[in-house]
Amino acid sequence: MAKGQTTVSDFAVAPRRTRSVEQSATPADSGTEPAELPTETTNANQSQEAAPPRPEADTPVNRLIAPTEEARRERATTRAMLREDSRIRLRDLKRARDRESKHYVNCPLDYDTKMRLQKAALENDVKMTVIMKAAIDQFLKDNGY
Repeated sequence: MAKGQTTVSDFAVAPRRTRSVEQSATPADSGTEPAELPTETTNANQSQEAAPPRPEADTPVNRLIAPTEEARRERATTRAMLREDSRIRLRDLKRARDRESKHYVNCPLDYDTKMRLQKAALENDVKMTVIMKAAIDQFLKDNGY
């Protein structure tokens, strides 16, 4: 090795946690098998510490460990599917509400009636459709419909 280069073995490495500490830190994680938990202490050959993690160690034991690319992709796909389902349900709900509440009636009004309706809507701070609906309801009630 060239002079002046630093490697992982040049630094002191803290010993790994014992089995009882990791089990008490993650009591809800029943998916890990006790035999797979690391129990070895720091040994003279620290090159093993710099080795890439095993596939079973890729599953996060706590929130500080980053999940694997596959786990992130799976979680993102699941979230996207849930959002898509929610979006479709909301759209269908809005369409059903519109179908139930909106049955348009197109009626031409003369200019004076339209201006009176517009003025009444502005002064009373209501929509013109609300006034027209109330007027139609009143007319139908008065005539027995």
